[in-house]
Amino acid sequence: MNLTNIGTVRDILARHGFSFSKGLGQNFIVNPDICPKIAENGNAQEGFGVLEIGTGIGVLTAELAKRADKVTAVEIDARLLPILAETLEDFDNVKIINEDVMKCDLHKLIDDEFSGLRVAVCANLPYYITSPIIMMLLENRLPIESITVMVQKEAAQRLCAKVGTRDSGAITVGVNYYGTVKKLFDVSRGSFMPAPNVDSAVIRIDLNTEHRLDEESEHFFFKVVKAGFSQRRKTLANSLSSVMGLPKEKVYSALKELGLPEAARIEQLDMEQLIAFSAELQK
Repeated sequence: MNLTNIGTVRDILARHGFSFSKGLGQNFIVNPDICPKIAENGNAQEGFGVLEIGTGIGVLTAELAKRADKVTAVEIDARLLPILAETLEDFDNVKIINEDVMKCDLHKLIDDEFSGLRVAVCANLPYYITSPIIMMLLENRLPIESITVMVQKEAAQRLCAKVGTRDSGAITVGVNYYGTVKKLFDVSRGSFMPAPNVDSAVIRIDLNTEHRLDEESEHFFFKVVKAGFSQRRKTLANSLSSVMGLPKEKVYSALKELGLPEAARIEQLDMEQLIAFSAELQK
């Protein structure tokens, strides 16, 4: 079954009475070149189990299942289950779980589904929930090696920006704290059905096995990062005073200790400076 043929897709959807949900950000991939590239770049290979987030009608799921030992997909839309039963009937290494991934116990899911396997995540993420899903995967310290996802092109630029530049944001810092990120390739809006109003890109995050800070310091570090970027055009003294209630003199003192100006903004600090700055504030 050619799941990237628009006629085939329309026929499947019509037979099952399926209509696209704007609220769920549903845009199904119909470019035949995209999903094989995601699978090849996303650690879908022998010895790996792949956790997929969102399935569409199973076009990426099928490419992952051809390569990986097992694919477990978490799909929130129950209307897709009978469609997937049809489109993925030839694969005995695929399991679909009808849940909201943001509410799943992913540690338990990975333990139950991927025992003895290395684990990777692959997904075509809805634009509206890209950052929350990525940060949830990172912050939960899951036993996964990589996250390969399709996101809005603008989000990819921010995710792949260098920390300490104007293009960076809190999500940039988060990704670079937990691993290394790179953009793999762009995807035009015409690769989807229905076509969104923006282009996309596929990125891959390779996770670090060791974390830089202890749990308490890590929690404080991300409070600083989120507070600073919530008012990124303000100086650190003003933003941290406003959001976290820190005395401005304490912020000035931490900046001075690092040789940074009092008027510094969070987007001007690179990764090591941010970690050192947070440590000074925490003292």
